[in-house]
Amino acid sequence: MSSPAVPRIRSSALSAFSAVSLFVAAGCGSDTASEPGTTPSGPGNTWASLALMIEPRQEVGVAVIGTRVFVAGGFRANGTTANTLEIYDTAANAWSIAAPMPVAVNHPGAAALNGRLYVFGGALGSGASTDAVQEYDPARNEWGLKTPMPTARNAVVTGVRGGLAYVAGGAPGGRDLEAYDPVADRWERLPLMPTPRNHVAGGMVGDRLFAMGGRPPNTLAANEAYDAVSRAWSSRAPMPTGRSGHGAAVVRGCLYVFGGEGNPARSDGVFPQNEVYDPRTNTWEALAPMPTPRHGIGAVAIGDRIFIPGGATVAGFGATAAHEVYTVPAGRSCE
Repeated sequence: MSSPAVPRIRSSALSAFSAVSLFVAAGCGSDTASEPGTTPSGPGNTWASLALMIEPRQEVGVAVIGTRVFVAGGFRANGTTANTLEIYDTAANAWSIAAPMPVAVNHPGAAALNGRLYVFGGALGSGASTDAVQEYDPARNEWGLKTPMPTARNAVVTGVRGGLAYVAGGAPGGRDLEAYDPVADRWERLPLMPTPRNHVAGGMVGDRLFAMGGRPPNTLAANEAYDAVSRAWSSRAPMPTGRSGHGAAVVRGCLYVFGGEGNPARSDGVFPQNEVYDPRTNTWEALAPMPTPRHGIGAVAIGDRIFIPGGATVAGFGATAAHEVYTVPAGRSCE
């Protein structure tokens, strides 16, 4: 049975973070914060704070459908594993709680296909990895279980291309790559990733799935790309800042990578770095750092803006409800 939609209880008016609280990188021109749902003017490369999540969570699965951000599962602040699904409405700058997940998981993968949310694998409260595939229908506010993953795992990287979801890496093992067809509800095993790792981030750019960073160890800088046409992996320029538990999103072919943990230079062990990768030139560039450094995050793009909800502010456990948005440099394209 479906659970009734819960009215929004967190909005911009209730948030300790205002949508007009703007962080600007040194050396960048100042910008005026725009209302959620609009396109900011100015040079970009800026940060703003948005409405807090209802429930602080880290190690979450994050995906976007239309102009709404979906945040599934994760660890709660007390260390328990959540079955929570929160939905952020970018136009209203407000969160709502949707029907709970059938299987509570932390460290899941997430992707949107055909207007539905898919949550891939993750870890159960016991710590064991699961092969569960959970499908959420926003129109009905209902969940269902689909064909399980061939390999139970958590802390994966996902990408979508041609109606398929690609799921790479994850613990245990760290090398598996599998593709899911939601129409046929069927999985296909693909060539193994060269460098085994979990807590990895990346995304799909054209025909290539990029897998960046991860662990072990905490500062892995590997950058590898799977070409869905040639069905082969290749090594690319390593990350300037190796890290794990970070988030990544693609805007106009550029891959932006945020945060992560394993930073020996900070007492909280978290990275504030925001670095962008250009697949055309195989080069990296540092951009405005995160105002609230976090790990255990996901990042999703809507237009020129990248939304990063939740995560943890210290290495290990430290769940936060923080929600910030990054506006990419105006006009920047890697296509």
